[in-house]
Amino acid sequence: MSTDRSAPADTAGYGDRRRWRALGVGLVAAFMTLLDVSIVNVAVPSIDRALNATPSDLQWVLSGYALTFGLILVPAGRFGDARGRRTAFVAGLILFTLTSAVAGLAGSPLWLIIARLVQGAAAGVINPQVSGMIQQLFRGAERGRAFGLLGATIGISTAVGPLLGGLLIQLGGEQHGWRFVFFVNVPVGIVAVLLGWRLMPARPTGVPDRHRLDPLGVVLLGVGVTLVLLPLVQQQQWHGGTKWLLIPAGLVFLIAFGLWERRYARRQQPLFDLRLFGLRSYSLGTLIGLLYFAGFTAIFFIFTIYLQIGLGYSALAAGLAITPFALGSAVAAAVGGRVVNRYGRPLVGVGLLVVVVGLAATVWVLRGSSHVSVPLLTAVPFLVAGLGSGLVIAPNQTLTLSEVPVPQAGSGAGMLQTGQRIGSAAGIAAVGSLFFSTVAATRGNWSAAFRHSLVLAAGIIALALVAALVDVVLEHRRSRPGSPARSDAAS
Repeated sequence: MSTDRSAPADTAGYGDRRRWRALGVGLVAAFMTLLDVSIVNVAVPSIDRALNATPSDLQWVLSGYALTFGLILVPAGRFGDARGRRTAFVAGLILFTLTSAVAGLAGSPLWLIIARLVQGAAAGVINPQVSGMIQQLFRGAERGRAFGLLGATIGISTAVGPLLGGLLIQLGGEQHGWRFVFFVNVPVGIVAVLLGWRLMPARPTGVPDRHRLDPLGVVLLGVGVTLVLLPLVQQQQWHGGTKWLLIPAGLVFLIAFGLWERRYARRQQPLFDLRLFGLRSYSLGTLIGLLYFAGFTAIFFIFTIYLQIGLGYSALAAGLAITPFALGSAVAAAVGGRVVNRYGRPLVGVGLLVVVVGLAATVWVLRGSSHVSVPLLTAVPFLVAGLGSGLVIAPNQTLTLSEVPVPQAGSGAGMLQTGQRIGSAAGIAAVGSLFFSTVAATRGNWSAAFRHSLVLAAGIIALALVAALVDVVLEHRRSRPGSPARSDAAS
């Protein structure tokens, strides 16, 4: 497969100022959509009281968004590649803004659940267009900087969600503050729609692809992803072990998807080009992203519950406790995006190691009993872990997509983000199960449950570190004088 490393970026009509403005609009949209993954966690008690929601209703409010988000990523990325990123971006943003308003006005749990499902699908339409736009308009060191800003946006939006949610609930009051969590998207979304239509690239590189958008591939991938995600996002509400049978069933559909895509590619551009997995940078980078998000996202899930339910902290205090991680991630992501082209995958490995060290330090400072507040105890270790995280998300995204041709940029980014969503769901399911089972087994020892769960999250992130080290070793062997790969490249 050819790559776009040597090809100029598609910057016709895009001066430096316009390109960076387009990126700014994309980052604002990405921030809103990713923020809504975590911000609603702290609003659950308010939603419960206001709408008299059942535990199952609340679980669907939280997990339904993630489910439809992950479901739509690859088809939306392919649509943007084929028919133009601006159309997909603006349409997704309009739908996201409208459903945010509908969610804020919800008068019943069912109303809110439906709004969240559609809102998640809209978020899945938006996000691949941002990554594809970066591939299309930037190259070289500038592309690393752009992905660095996107990585900082991903890290900050995930970590700062509980803080912003706590502030909005404090502002709006316990009864109706949760509505502000959704209404805040509306004015920002309106402005982003207007600027997005003006600044986003209307067409991908080259001749527009007017082939069919592979409807059977969309169905097979959609069913497969749904069957895999559903038992993960609903594992707290669906009792019994039969739900786990959906995962192997989903894998069967994903295998069928792969076989169909291989066949379809002989005639037309497929929904997702499987040859991308033949690129080591893409396949290992996608695996690193899946494993890292499995551990990374689960941390905030259990930490928020530990502070609010276990220790009785307010939503605002719980959000403030996560702020050191967000700050560290923002600073390091900006730096990582600038130097990733110089250091490559070893930079990601260093970041993963720092995250594991920061989490291990968090477990250590929380051992035994202490009269010092938990947010103070965890501030420095979380800052360290955040610094490491900033060297993981943005550089890994840059390296993973570095060899993806621009015509496949949207679908390639969509598959990468689908892996991240599956990883997040699986991590929350595994780490959350350990957390709640430990609370039950220790008769309410929330600190022990949090420490044990944090060890599991660190272990999952350590697996991502192993994958990064494998990539580093393989690249070292390939680049040695006399190696077959180097000899082939020279010839």
